[in-house]
Amino acid sequence: MQETLGHLLRQVFTQITTEAMSSGAQSREFVVLNALADQDARSQQDLAHRLGINRTIIVKLLDRLQAAGYVTRTRNPANRRTYVLSLTGEGRTALADLREAIESRDDQITAPLTEPERARFTELLTRLLPEPDPDATYSTEHLITQAHYRLRRLGDHLLADSGLRTRHFLLLPTLDRLAPCPQQQLARELSLTEPATAALVDELVQAGFVTRGQDPHDRRRYALELTGEGRARLPEIKVAMAQVETELRGLLGEDGMRDLRTLLLKLLDGTGPTE
Repeated sequence: MQETLGHLLRQVFTQITTEAMSSGAQSREFVVLNALADQDARSQQDLAHRLGINRTIIVKLLDRLQAAGYVTRTRNPANRRTYVLSLTGEGRTALADLREAIESRDDQITAPLTEPERARFTELLTRLLPEPDPDATYSTEHLITQAHYRLRRLGDHLLADSGLRTRHFLLLPTLDRLAPCPQQQLARELSLTEPATAALVDELVQAGFVTRGQDPHDRRRYALELTGEGRARLPEIKVAMAQVETELRGLLGEDGMRDLRTLLLKLLDGTGPTE
């Protein structure tokens, strides 16, 4: 199955996030605050999945940001064992300051692109902003992040009653095609690291959509398969994926879809799998 534009955007977004998380406390705080400015997180685990980063790192970061008065944790009424994470007014002020400080990262992010390609990339991503300001100048990181968030919100809305999220779009159809398969093979197919794939699989196992059985080719490892409930969700996922692609086609046109795919693949070319 060909990777969707949304999946490619997620990979680039996660690559940027991973690099930021390894480049100092300021960049790590920016990543978390920027994510919460877009949308409250239903839990620490949810935020970790959205950002594609380690849950242990998230907990330490949130402790520090809460102590600084930038983030609040509020008991989740839908699940009393978890906390909803929200950005405070002080957090929004800190985010604005941090955004100015890290905008120099654009050259690093777009290093694989030529100048004309950078201009085309910016043009296409700007079309994906919810409310683009024709007079504003946006950083590439901001454009990638906002485009990713927009598609994620659309996919989550389309899957609202299914118990699934946009991040599961390709996983279930891919597993349906490969199963029974080991987690390592699934990770390679999805261009994700094994820890990131394991976290997604854990979600789907807990939801009853995936089962871990014994690999018939190697009894020392698990083989993943869809449950009956998981297979029943496949038509819904495919409809949602098609609707997201239709939305993108309306915003970008066929040429824009093709060019954005090419540019995203060029950014990803030569890199390792994303976290």
